[in-house]
Amino acid sequence: MPFTILLGLAGFASAFTLRAIEPTLALIAAEFHVSFEQAAMLSSGFALPYALMQIVFGPIGDAVGKVRVMRVNLAMLTLCLVACALAPSHNWLMAARIVAGAWAGGIIPVSFALVGDRVAFADRPAALGKILTLIVLGQLCGSVVSGLIATQFGWRAVLWLAVGLSALAGLGVMAFITEEAPRGKLSFRQSLMSYRVVCQNPISIRLFIIVAIEGALVFGCFPIVAAHMLQQGFGGPVEAGLSLGAFGIGGLLYTLCVTPLVRAFGLPAMSGAGAALAAVAYILIGEVPHLGVVIGLFALAGFGFQMLHNMIQILATELVPAARGASVALYATSFWLGQAIGAAAASQALPLAGSSGLFLASGIGLLGLIWPAIQLARSGAVAR
Repeated sequence: MPFTILLGLAGFASAFTLRAIEPTLALIAAEFHVSFEQAAMLSSGFALPYALMQIVFGPIGDAVGKVRVMRVNLAMLTLCLVACALAPSHNWLMAARIVAGAWAGGIIPVSFALVGDRVAFADRPAALGKILTLIVLGQLCGSVVSGLIATQFGWRAVLWLAVGLSALAGLGVMAFITEEAPRGKLSFRQSLMSYRVVCQNPISIRLFIIVAIEGALVFGCFPIVAAHMLQQGFGGPVEAGLSLGAFGIGGLLYTLCVTPLVRAFGLPAMSGAGAALAAVAYILIGEVPHLGVVIGLFALAGFGFQMLHNMIQILATELVPAARGASVALYATSFWLGQAIGAAAASQALPLAGSSGLFLASGIGLLGLIWPAIQLARSGAVAR
């Protein structure tokens, strides 16, 4: 099985597990006789350790081997998900979700760093683009498909599906990806030194800031898509799911043509064009009164996002090759925190600005990222 597909499957499983619980919260609250607010803590209980542990597993991967880390993380995630599916109480489920989030947090950044180790720079845009598309699809399936499954078969069925995905990814990594790095000595001091070296690269801080802003602007609007459908009279959750699915399909289309595009235009032009496409799409989403056009615009936004984010991914794997795990871990943490902050800000601003106003604001913000993204790509090219 292709190397990138295996890593993409691991990322899909991690992202699916992150989002799968949210559509099932009402069912969980009813079964365990807790309030919806208490059940909603299952989401943040997974997300917080998921974000924090990314910066832990990055240097561990550098020290002991990235494939070894992925094997252990996927195995432990599978066991934790089994505990979630069998949970007899809300407290049991909460504890299992927290531990599962910690193990899941190391999968995606370590896989990106592994691509940096094994894939040539010229081929890296296509490889990382494929993996990111599967990650985004995992998030979307976690949000959409899990709701449909839970309605028909119950919330535990969603978690058993997550068990299967995680186990399949773990078996694939164990069977088909060999560990080429020697087992080194793990040192807390060495881990801190790795992060210090990464931050000494003048490009690093700029990259982390840009990817955090990108995450906030692009994904901050995702939780309000259903509200936008209702406000515009387009429908509700089903239409929101179609729109978010179109975003993933747009990203998938980008991966099919990434290699000729990069060769023809180069990373600086690609990143600037990607920010521009996503910006225009978001601005129009807030104004266009036709559902079919809006779905098409979400696909365009997904294509543009991939164009921009692919450049950031590539540079993240090249910041400090000797500490690639630490570099990618800081990138991933910045991206995740940006998404979390953006979603929280959008939820708070929705009553004031409305969904159309928030899409307009995000689009304008993405326009502001065009020049910084182009300059970042040029800096990375010069640094190489």
